[in-house]
Amino acid sequence: MNLKTTIAGVTLQNPVMTASGTFGSGMEYSEFVDLNRLGAVVTKGVANVPWQGNPTPRVAEVYGGMLNAIGLQNPGIDVLMERDIPFLRQYNTKIIVNVCGKTVEDYIEVVEKLGDEPAVALLEINVSCPNVKEGAIAFGQKADALYNITSELKKHARQPLIMKLSPNVTDITEMAKAAEAAGADALSLINTLTGMKIDVHKRKFAIANKTGGMSGPAIKPIAVRMVYQTAQAVKLPIIGMGGIANAEDAIEFILAGASAVSIGAMNFVNPYSTIEIVKGIEDYMKKYKVENFSDLIGAVEG
Repeated sequence: MNLKTTIAGVTLQNPVMTASGTFGSGMEYSEFVDLNRLGAVVTKGVANVPWQGNPTPRVAEVYGGMLNAIGLQNPGIDVLMERDIPFLRQYNTKIIVNVCGKTVEDYIEVVEKLGDEPAVALLEINVSCPNVKEGAIAFGQKADALYNITSELKKHARQPLIMKLSPNVTDITEMAKAAEAAGADALSLINTLTGMKIDVHKRKFAIANKTGGMSGPAIKPIAVRMVYQTAQAVKLPIIGMGGIANAEDAIEFILAGASAVSIGAMNFVNPYSTIEIVKGIEDYMKKYKVENFSDLIGAVEG
């Protein structure tokens, strides 16, 4: 079976990658997962300077998934380039760096530094970050803000740009079209849905931030719908994510129009899930006599 897939001119050996923020930068999972068997490793979001993140508690289990408000804690781009990228270079997998920031200038600084790193194949831009110059509204929640940051980053990036879309919008296709018009090379979706949990016995918020990003199996039907709608609206390759727990979940996204998938919260439940999903997709292709993975992309009927 030919499991290869292409995202913005970059060929992956298979369509399974890790969702940013759930796999560290690969080192943390390398004793469980043979990184050589993944299509790509997507790093945790990295900013131009170290971020401390939000106050604790920052994670809460909820029915069908989890809430997190980590606040994109990260050691900064210099540590990533000195420690994590050299580690990942040892493996036969593509490296995708997730980039975050509080201003457009923050993002540009990271993107320019990564432009000098040939081992990095793609950049995934986290536009769910609050834009401090626009009253903390996320870059990905207003079409004009998304257009502006995408077009600015395209002027500075040497690698293709994947814009990671927020589902916390009225119309996901409006955002996808804005990113495409601004020159994005690919899209990834969905990022987490905003949720809340209250401890009824303590009468306190379960997360210090009050709200957090919901991930896990409960969000999958929403994510599949948004991937399908986006695939119908734009011509860009899509990386689908949101609640993928097994190969059947992954194949749903692919049939809806995704060229690849990212595994997120399930890494916390089953650290072997990514490898199991690669094997499951291959088994599915054998069962239904599909020789080339690309024949499954967007192949839903009706």
